[in-house]
Amino acid sequence: MAAVEDIFHPVVELPEPVRAERYQRLVGLDDVKDRLRREARLLADPTSLRAWSLEHHGAELPALALFADRGPLFVFAGDVGAGKSALAESFGCDLSDRLDLPVYLYRLKLTARGTGLVGEMTTLIGDAFGHLLALGRKARSAKGPTTLYIMVIDEADALAQSRAAEHMHHEDRAGVDALLAGVDSLAGEGVPVLVVLCTNRERALDPAVTRRAAATFQFGRPDDEQRRTVLNEALNGTGVSSATVAKLVTATGPTERQPGFTYSDLTQRLIPAAVLAAFPDKPLTDDTLLAVARELQPTPEFRETVT
Repeated sequence: MAAVEDIFHPVVELPEPVRAERYQRLVGLDDVKDRLRREARLLADPTSLRAWSLEHHGAELPALALFADRGPLFVFAGDVGAGKSALAESFGCDLSDRLDLPVYLYRLKLTARGTGLVGEMTTLIGDAFGHLLALGRKARSAKGPTTLYIMVIDEADALAQSRAAEHMHHEDRAGVDALLAGVDSLAGEGVPVLVVLCTNRERALDPAVTRRAAATFQFGRPDDEQRRTVLNEALNGTGVSSATVAKLVTATGPTERQPGFTYSDLTQRLIPAAVLAAFPDKPLTDDTLLAVARELQPTPEFRETVT
């Protein structure tokens, strides 16, 4: 089996301050967070579902059997800068707090695709799932999990591209098969391991991958109210007026010529650029914010193509 450091980026134990703060900054995604929290809890701790059934229905409902073979797989799909990767790497902080369990974040390296040698990618993907399966088995107990593991695969279409795509290399097809086998191995064991695939190209994913997903979460650009929430949160304490925030909401919204700002456009470009424009000689003002907002262009929309 390949060494862990050859397959994954450095493992992160959650909750961790940077990612916990990142999770809190993902405002406007309350519905997604709530559904993700409930879905993740059921997959990570099936005993909680049985406890719910006994408490509220006095027996284990037949419907519970439908959950037994669900793959512990989530797909995060949507436009660039919409918060997919940020949420994938940080929702474990919320789960850790709510389940009172340690959570370990494993981020698959894109180098797990290998160098093109026959069988290499299949082996690396198999090793990644094998490592998490072994950990999950040790964390499983009759009273529920003792630890939760989350594996995040960013740019997942690089590994899970549809096998129907033209000119797809045999090694890539084998890699998709290995990914499917890995998800199935986790589903059959009922271990506290969750897998999150993040992609800008949902239609490029192999249908067998999306069919195995317990849930698919769609991420779009923030609407007016979501942008207002993000801006109010980021500008708290600056003294910027509500009228200026309203103008910023309009300035960062979609027009006939261009899309609206993404979450990352607001938090990683607009606000930092305005702060830098004021630093170090003057305070952040309404005029500075509006001037920067009018100069910045939103990230272009991702145009999905399937070959």
